[in-house]
Amino acid sequence: MFKIDAWLRLSSIDLGSSTAFHYYSEVLRLLEEHHRWFSECIPLIASENVPSPAVREAIVSDFGNRYAEGWPGERVYAGCIYIDQVENVCIELAKILFKAEFADVRPVSGVCANLSVYSAFTEPNDIMLSLAIPNGGHISTGRKELFGTAGLVHGLRVEYLPFDKNEMNIDVDEAKKEIEDMVKRGEKPKLAMLGGSLLLFPQPVKELSDILHQHDVLVCYDAAHVAGLIAGGQFQDPLREGADVMTLSTHKTLFGPQGGAIVSFLKFAKQIKKAVFPGTTSNHHLHHMAGKAIAFAEMLEFGSAYASQVVKNAKALAQALYNRGIQVLGAEKGFTRSHQVVLDVTKYGDGGTLEKALEECNIIVNRQLIPGDVKAGRNYMQPGGLRLGVAEVTRLGMKEGEMEEIAEFIKMVIVDKAEPKIVREKVRAFRMSYQKVHYAFESEREAYSYIRIR
Repeated sequence: MFKIDAWLRLSSIDLGSSTAFHYYSEVLRLLEEHHRWFSECIPLIASENVPSPAVREAIVSDFGNRYAEGWPGERVYAGCIYIDQVENVCIELAKILFKAEFADVRPVSGVCANLSVYSAFTEPNDIMLSLAIPNGGHISTGRKELFGTAGLVHGLRVEYLPFDKNEMNIDVDEAKKEIEDMVKRGEKPKLAMLGGSLLLFPQPVKELSDILHQHDVLVCYDAAHVAGLIAGGQFQDPLREGADVMTLSTHKTLFGPQGGAIVSFLKFAKQIKKAVFPGTTSNHHLHHMAGKAIAFAEMLEFGSAYASQVVKNAKALAQALYNRGIQVLGAEKGFTRSHQVVLDVTKYGDGGTLEKALEECNIIVNRQLIPGDVKAGRNYMQPGGLRLGVAEVTRLGMKEGEMEEIAEFIKMVIVDKAEPKIVREKVRAFRMSYQKVHYAFESEREAYSYIRIR
């Protein structure tokens, strides 16, 4: 097995051709092994999804070798005849999906989309409101001392919105009081970032937008996780509820390639376009832009059915885990209305240890800071929670019945401490029936098939 220290030992010597070919071959072998392994796993990372064969085809196209700085028709580079046409399609599809007047599909990630918003609408030392990370905020909206993008890269002063952990949502009344107090103190926020990374329920966008707009505070909704649910009509609609701008990732509940986008209103178009280029992006990964266009078309066709099944599956998985004695956050509110399910696992250990135990059994989840962790002295490496997402297993064709089986596998690991080999074999057998991508125009090729083109 390849070891990273081998690279360190070789870093100061001249590699011969035979040694170089060994590592060349090793990388390719590991890529194939990853594909094989994931075809035998239950993928429950809330930040991930599996793209269709058509999206994968776009990713390996020659678009990935080209440059197209700027806006379609205003490029810095020649050779963009077809690139411009594809990007215009991508823009129009994004506008249709999110009922937006303006869309910029160039950000290469959700973090870059957020950074573009900061650059378009704020200056260093301005105040931004967001959620703390244990309460659902993302590191891109974090403080400088936490190495968050907002603080570290753009120099924003980040103040946290009050959070009601029983409701698993922003505390509207306390937030309104805090906003008014900040204005009275001469510390008026310039930007409020709603949405987030741990997002079980629609947020009070309208209620907060009303008071924020009274004080000329711009409202951005970070839809990185729930963009596909919004497009499918199964979550809130931030742009209709008062948000001025919405950022998103294109690879979570949206099932495209990894990337980002920004949707908004025409009155903000000029600021956003300049903030994306030349502000925060040079070339914008054109193969992924093409993949976004294909995924947007798939979402337009299949998104309503897909998003509906995602929410049903999340609720079913949460209920099944709860019925097996595992503490699921949001129980009093029906657990979730998104693709996410969040567990408090402190009764059985810490999130980091249990994440590894589940991975050994081919169940892929991520550890998660949850409300109360910081006060209890827990950290991100050993937090109190696990976050599960059902977007990918839904795209593999699983429904509520399969969520019961998945819950039983998880219980075997977390509660029963079953032998990993036993659980792993059960998981492998279970996954054999779910190898194709659903909610796509074409799905003959298996979801995790390794495509060799050399």
